Amino acid sequence: MTQPQDLPAIVAGLMDDPRFRDACAHRDMGRLFRMLNHRGLSTRQLAAGVQITQGRLYDYMNGKSRVEKLAIFEQIADALHIPGHFLGLARRPWEPSAVEPRHTAPSPCGSDVEAMDAFRSADRQTGGGRLYAAVVNHLSERVARRLLDVHVDRAVFAAAAAMTEMAGWMAHDSGRDALAERHFAKAMLLAQTSGDALLTANIAASNSHLALQSGRPEAAMQWARSGFGHLERCPRLPSLAARLHAMTARALAVTEQRQPALRELEMARACLQAAADATHVWASPFDAAALASESALALADLGLYAGALRHAEEAVRLREEGRTRSKALGRITVVDLHARRNDLDAVVCCGYELLATSPTLSSVRFVNQLAGLRDTLDNHRAYPPVRTFLTRFDEAVRARRLLLADLISPRSGGHAHEADTR
Repeated sequence: MTQPQDLPAIVAGLMDDPRFRDACAHRDMGRLFRMLNHRGLSTRQLAAGVQITQGRLYDYMNGKSRVEKLAIFEQIADALHIPGHFLGLARRPWEPSAVEPRHTAPSPCGSDVEAMDAFRSADRQTGGGRLYAAVVNHLSERVARRLLDVHVDRAVFAAAAAMTEMAGWMAHDSGRDALAERHFAKAMLLAQTSGDALLTANIAASNSHLALQSGRPEAAMQWARSGFGHLERCPRLPSLAARLHAMTARALAVTEQRQPALRELEMARACLQAAADATHVWASPFDAAALASESALALADLGLYAGALRHAEEAVRLREEGRTRSKALGRITVVDLHARRNDLDAVVCCGYELLATSPTLSSVRFVNQLAGLRDTLDNHRAYPPVRTFLTRFDEAVRARRLLLADLISPRSGGHAHEADTR
């Protein structure tokens, strides 16, 4: 069932729909609510989301009454994150300053690109836990201030969106998913303001990934669908299309829709083989290694462990040595799949390779996934080599938790496996 927190994904997917824009322009809230209802939101969820009674909602939807009060329009805009100008309202407090939207991507500033590249490189090697504060500081001191300029360039909004998305990923890596979601929501608004549809689609893919990790596959599919909607207006960027297909496959696999999930994985592979019409400096890289990681997790959710293991091993093999966190998360998947297949000697062999991962990797989600793997391996402790390995495993995890004690909280995230595609 679609949840109230999925509203941003559904509304974001409708932003470019002419029918949605027309309903907003005519302030026809009944038609707008009917569109949201057709997208999977129940009347109970809609009423709760916009804080009106179901009876009042039915009256709007059935045309018995119309919204007339300015305060109600503002209430709806804020609840659904509809930009003020869509409804003839003043800019809402959560909106970035407006610039003229266009469909062409803005030219990025060289210093912004260099900063992003530096943060991405460091994040891949050391994890995002210790980098989050630095990214937020750079965003506020070097980027956000430029948004206040009278003649602000649209490229600044794109840079702010990309950097805000990066902050969201680092918050996620620190185990703070609620904070990550807030960063992604702001990044989406900034990207839409910049007029950069490819960047907007990229952030939709990030939202899809986060929804999967939060156990919300329907929201993940909604965000992926939103991403594809933005891609329709852009030059082809097959890697981003592949990423969206992979996210869709993951969501379908979680909900046990085997054949649709397998088709989405095939479409993702086909996209990666296609020629690109464009490149994009802000889009998250998505390559064969990333697709192998996502394929392994999707197949594992479908119970296809042999195929999942082949993809997981391929992902580890394809990842370059500088991608410390990616290799580490990939090795967790490999060990987990060996355990699911009851190949305990392989569990021990690959487990020791996992423990060789740099102990300074500042990734809370890596430590959380180690804890999840520990629960799985404990089921096999009757086998002496596994029992011996678990002693070493526990020592290594304790050391890592001590190093990250200032970042780890009791609510720092779950143990769900995930790929690392950044």
